[in-house]
Amino acid sequence: MLDLVIVRAIFILVLAASAYVLHPEGVSPWISAAGGTVLGGCIIFFEIRLGQISLKRLIGAAAGSVLGIFGAFLMSLVLANAGVRPWLQVGLLLWMTYVGMIVGANKGDMLNLAALGGIFGGEKSSKKSFKILDTSVIIDGRIADISETGFLDGVIVIPQFVLRELQLVADSADSMKRNRGRRGLDILQRIQKMAHLTVQIAEEDFPHVRDVDMKLIELAKVYDCKVITNDFNLNKVAQLHGVEVLNINELANSLKPIVLPGETMRVFILKEGKEYNQGVAYLDDGTMVVVDNAKKMISKTIDISVTSVLQTTAGKMIFGKFDDRMHVALPLEKHDRPVRKSDPQPMTNAPPEKTTIES
Repeated sequence: MLDLVIVRAIFILVLAASAYVLHPEGVSPWISAAGGTVLGGCIIFFEIRLGQISLKRLIGAAAGSVLGIFGAFLMSLVLANAGVRPWLQVGLLLWMTYVGMIVGANKGDMLNLAALGGIFGGEKSSKKSFKILDTSVIIDGRIADISETGFLDGVIVIPQFVLRELQLVADSADSMKRNRGRRGLDILQRIQKMAHLTVQIAEEDFPHVRDVDMKLIELAKVYDCKVITNDFNLNKVAQLHGVEVLNINELANSLKPIVLPGETMRVFILKEGKEYNQGVAYLDDGTMVVVDNAKKMISKTIDISVTSVLQTTAGKMIFGKFDDRMHVALPLEKHDRPVRKSDPQPMTNAPPEKTTIES
């Protein structure tokens, strides 16, 4: 690193000395040397920034610049015959070259270098690093927490039609919808500030497709990437179209604690179940627990025995059984929570209710 700094310093000194000796256009030698120093600094800055750009962006920028120069040349031929001043032609050349370079660099990530026969095999392919966010997962907000942990990287693509839908929700007359939309915009700003992520706005639209979900699927096919959502229906439709989906709800379900049949849990019976003599409880993560023989224990904390666990894409359900001959019901205090029997038990101020067990 030190050697590179020395080389850059020598380059700037040589450029300044050359400008001092040559002092073109009759300019003062010291002014020429200052100009050479500034020019050398600009070149070094450009070189440093160039080293941080991926090969795809470099190829895209180069191709865009060439196309811009070619287009400016054709236009200059027409303008020359029309008697336009040369400085306007030079301005047109610079403008089109700059625009071509910027547009080419922004679209360079879409290049597939593997199609060139492995010439650029050293450059890691990043087409799978593109991930498209839909409106529901942005409003949900958990995507920002997942991104901060480092489990999500690469390029996050935000379609323009998703931003429009999000803005409509934020401008809604319904206060609840308006708050959800504004929260989604805040989540996008939070993701955009993360250093390890690159947020890209996709301008592509599909006028012939009216449904936003189908637009997301078509855009995912164009970018050959994955869609991040928590919409159950979009998940199924995208899979039918051969588009990979990252479902936030499935991730959350996979992180829930594993409960085995026969294990004992302590839960709070909240309400009556659909079937006869059933009670329903919920764990801290929202998992529903259906307990047989617990209808009469509503509003009480009881110990149950897990009989089975049902895992679906929509969530997890735990089925258990309450045996009043072997368990004691406890009154629920405000700080109580559903726990397993093996977990440390919370201390309560009130003594447990006594129940009479008849033999």
